[in-house]
Order: sequence, then structure tokens, then C-alpha cells
Amino acid sequence: MPNRRIFRLSGADTDSFLQGLITNDIEGLADGLVYAALLTPQGKYLADFFLKRDGDAVLLDVAETLADGLHKRLTMYKLRADVTIEPSGLNLQRGTGPAPAGALPDPRHKDMGWRAYTEAAEAHDGTDWDAIRVRHGIPETNIELTPDSYILESGFEDFNGVDFKKGCYVGQEVTARMKHKTELRKGLRVVEISGAAPAGTQITTDGKPVGTLFTQSGGKAIAYLRFDRAGGEMQAADATLRLVE
Repeated sequence: MPNRRIFRLSGADTDSFLQGLITNDIEGLADGLVYAALLTPQGKYLADFFLKRDGDAVLLDVAETLADGLHKRLTMYKLRADVTIEPSGLNLQRGTGPAPAGALPDPRHKDMGWRAYTEAAEAHDGTDWDAIRVRHGIPETNIELTPDSYILESGFEDFNGVDFKKGCYVGQEVTARMKHKTELRKGLRVVEISGAAPAGTQITTDGKPVGTLFTQSGGKAIAYLRFDRAGGEMQAADATLRLVE
């Protein structure tokens, strides 16, 4: 489980500020955690994160490796808005067993358990998160989700990370066009795998590139594939792959 950094966003303009930037609807905070992303104006992935209502403020839970860059980007967009972005002093607790007080369900999938934010050290209950992610094809920050990612190719619609009715946000035009005016030709899919190969290994079929292999667990893996070439038996180094139908 990657380390996380938890920011607190406060000020009178916090909700409207976030609503104009992120892929999901801030109104969802009334019901629990919101999973969302910040995109480039060209619609490519910059960061994914979770948001939680914290009184009049909002907590933002992001991978440590993306935290400084996200803070810088949010500060750039803030301009004169009444928004303060600061460390919360909280840490992530995460699990699939009995949930502690204050914990909320992970909005991506019911099998992803709960998340809670406390002053205790960051911890989780030993759940095999990769096994769950691979079973459902859920992407992870810095593994399947990279600066080259488009969120619809990465399954954000299936995992409750994008809202198509909320109105404008950064990268919205490209995302909406991919949704309504084109058919996705590439994306993340679950494959069966015999053997093993490092994450990032190129996948081929009949010597032609098909995609890239990522997280593997329990005889399955997440792969980024060209749909017109994916099918039948595929290779990734010494591993053999087949698309899970």
C-alpha cells in the first residue's frame, strides 16, 4: 500500500474551487467519500485522490509521490479564491475487516473495504490489495495510472471516479468527447496469465505490440491493451496471456 498524504482544504470557496477542477461531483461528499482525478487541459491524468467532508473543510487523500505536485497545481489554480491548502496531520487507516468508528466505504468497489483518517500511524489490516484490484481491474496510482493515462481507458466510469452531469472541469471536453463521440480502442483489461513478467513488459501477439502488462496476482493480471489486436494467445516475455471475457 503506497504511503498517502492527507491535505485539508478550507475556506469559503473550497467546494466551488474543487467543483471546477476535478472529474467527480463534490456534492457526493454528502454521502461519503468521493473518488476523483485532476487532469491536464488535454484530458490526461495528473493525480487521483479521495475526498472527505471534514466539518466545513474537505480532506484530500493522495499518494505521497504525487502530493507535492498536486499541491503546486492546486495552488496555481487557486488564484484569489478563499481556499487554504495545508497538511491535516492525519494518516490513512485501511482494511476490509470490521470498520472502526468514522470509517467510510471505498467508493471504487465494495470489495475495496473502508478508509479512515486518524492521528494514529498509517496502517492497514494485511488485506492483499493487489489481489482485489486485479480481480476487478482497478488501477493503482503510479502503476496502471501514469501521465499517459486517460481516465476512461483506465475504468474511472466503472469505479465511480467521473461524473458526466456535473458541468465543466479541467480536461472535461476531451473526456466527454471520448465518452460520447468515440469508441474506446485501448484500455485496461483483466487477463489470465501463465508465468510471470515484470510490470511494464510489452505484450505482443504474432510479433505485433498489443499493450503493456501491469499488476499480477492469482493467475490474473491487469493489462493495457489495443482492443483490435487483443485476443487469443498473447505473450509478455516468458508469460502467456489470454483476455478474460
